[in-house]
Amino acid sequence: MGSAVIQLLVLAGIAVFLILKLRGVLGTREGFEKPPAEANAPNPTISPRRGFEVIEGGPDPDITDNVAEDSDAAKALATMKLVQPDFVVTEFLQGARGAYEMILMAFENGELEQVRPFLSEDVFDAFIDVVGAREDEGLTVEANFGGVRETTLTDATFDRAASVAEISVRLVGEVSSVVKNAEGEVVEGEPDVMKRQKDVWTFGRTMGSNDPNWQLVATGG
Repeated sequence: MGSAVIQLLVLAGIAVFLILKLRGVLGTREGFEKPPAEANAPNPTISPRRGFEVIEGGPDPDITDNVAEDSDAAKALATMKLVQPDFVVTEFLQGARGAYEMILMAFENGELEQVRPFLSEDVFDAFIDVVGAREDEGLTVEANFGGVRETTLTDATFDRAASVAEISVRLVGEVSSVVKNAEGEVVEGEPDVMKRQKDVWTFGRTMGSNDPNWQLVATGG
């Protein structure tokens, strides 16, 4: 046997020895294997359970963006959400803005039947009395709405026994209006002048009921 062949056999033997030695240290990997840090222990910063607990136990920004965190109003809103989980304060306030324009213009134009579903019986009767008195005097109102400039939640209460929620909202809008007599003469107001109107309206609803509408239950300045 030549010296070249002997050298090749020696090198082959060394290679086999090294391969077996490495297999003993590293082991055999088949298929997917988690990285060592992930396999040994879960990462607490990305644990789904930990993240859920933080969100569940922390303040609800939908509430705290609108009222103080520890206020009675915040507690009332939180209870409303427990009774009706799909209730969203921000969406309610957006609806209040739309209701303000719709109801205010219906009142000015004497067309309250159009908004009757959104008025409590007491508020509807009070509005009807004002519109009726205006008509008896031969007065008409022409009004234009310039938009809502402010919507602020000022208070919230919840009667757990009756599931009745009430939320008060401060609304600031811009309105131009004129009052005309039976002859069509302007007796009050300026048609092209927008004036700010400030109101505090309270909306009420039975949470969990099939009727999704909030009703205007009280008005104030």
